[in-house]
This record gives sequence, C-alpha cells and structure tokens, in this order.
Amino acid sequence: MEQQRLAAIGRWFDDYTRTFLDTDPEGVENIRLKIEHTRKVCAVSDILAAGEGLSAEEARIAQAIALLHDVGRFPQYRRWRTFRDRDSDNHARLSVEVIAEQSLLAGLDSGECLLIEEAVRFHNLLELPERVASPTRLFMRLIRDADKLDIWRVFIELFTLPEERRASAATLDFPDLPGCTPACRDALLAQRVVRLDQCRVLNDFRLLQISWALDLGFASSYRLLQERDYIARLAGTINGKLDIGTAIDGIRREVARRAA
Repeated sequence: MEQQRLAAIGRWFDDYTRTFLDTDPEGVENIRLKIEHTRKVCAVSDILAAGEGLSAEEARIAQAIALLHDVGRFPQYRRWRTFRDRDSDNHARLSVEVIAEQSLLAGLDSGECLLIEEAVRFHNLLELPERVASPTRLFMRLIRDADKLDIWRVFIELFTLPEERRASAATLDFPDLPGCTPACRDALLAQRVVRLDQCRVLNDFRLLQISWALDLGFASSYRLLQERDYIARLAGTINGKLDIGTAIDGIRREVARRAA
C-alpha cells in the first residue's frame, strides 16, 4: 500500500465520521469516543509495528487496518444507539460492509485487500479462526493487540469519571454494581480469558478486560502493557472487593515473563 493511498483513507475517515456528529449531545460524546479510540489504536499499531520489526509496507497495511477496524461502530450507533453487538449487529461485519460500500480498497492488489478485510472482519473474535493464511494472521494479531491496548486506556479513563459523566454506550449497559458473576471470577482465577457472553455487571466486564492480558500476540504488546501498568490500574477501578488479588498477581507475573 502506497503512502498516498493510506493518507486518502485517513482523510476519508475524518470526513466519514464527521457526518455522525450531527446528533444530540449524548450521541456526540459516544461518537467522539470511537473517533479518539481509532486514532489511539493507529498510534499503538505504529508502536507495535516498529517493535516487531515490520517493514514500511507492512506498517502501512497495519495502519489502514487500524483506521478501518471500527468504522462499523458509527452506523451501528446511529441505527441502534448502542455499541453492544448482541443487541444490534456484529460491528466487525458492519465495518467490512462500510469498506465495500465506500470502495475504500478499489485498485489495491487482491492480496492486500484480503489482508485488510480479514483482519477487520475477525478482529473482535474471542479466538482467531484456524483457516486464515499466515500473512493475514500477523495483521489480525496486531490489530487485536492494538485494539486491546487502547480499550484498556479508554476504560481506565472512563472508570475514573462519575457514572453520570461516562459515555453512555461505552459500558454496554452493564450496571455498575459491587460483586461479580461467579463464572467470570472462576475464569480469571483459572487464568482463562473471561467470555463476554457471561458478563452481567460492569465488574464482570472489568475482569474480562484484565483477562485479555493472557491473550496478546507480541512481546512488544506485553512490554507496552507492562510499561503503562494497565492491569493494576484497571483492577483498582473494581467496585467493591472480589478477592482476586492472587489472580491479578499471577497475570502481572505472566505479563512480565512474556514481555522479557
């Protein structure tokens, strides 16, 4: 992908997302959250690409994926007023639809198109599909890591705000109550990734995000996670006491090991 094409996609993103700001104040706050998230994911993608020694061409492809991975969030919110996929539609699939409708990859090599579309389509799966080819898997792992690394930032900042000041759609309508669902706590204690479909309250969602530390694909990702201390900071936002200190300590040790 040429730098000019990447710059054109960036300009398109700015113009496209601006059209969704013509809404009420609550909607503007939610849309701006996703715009900023995309820009931060692009920045993290560049850090990971450099840390893993990707070529300039690979880094540009990764940047395009970062720009496009969540473009489905904007029509999703406009139609359903939610970012919760199970109450609307799979935002990754919607993102691929937007890419096709806007002809954003027209003229690109078919191999590059496949890399970008598949990385966007599968970035939000609990586990990577087995069937994807090796080059695609590299970019899928990179966008998944960059996405998680900024989602941690988003929610740490969000949870420091009073509940009435939080972007309304960001917490997926989970109530911020003390305690957690036993299945989510058990998964974390067993050092497994918590499943979104088992989350019932916001503490479950916090445990899910903490468990993502067990599912990064690159040493550079673990180094950035360790440097920013997201796990301890996110654990500090938990509502009430959950007796998960041993699990948090184990995850932080594993992060340090994988970052080395």
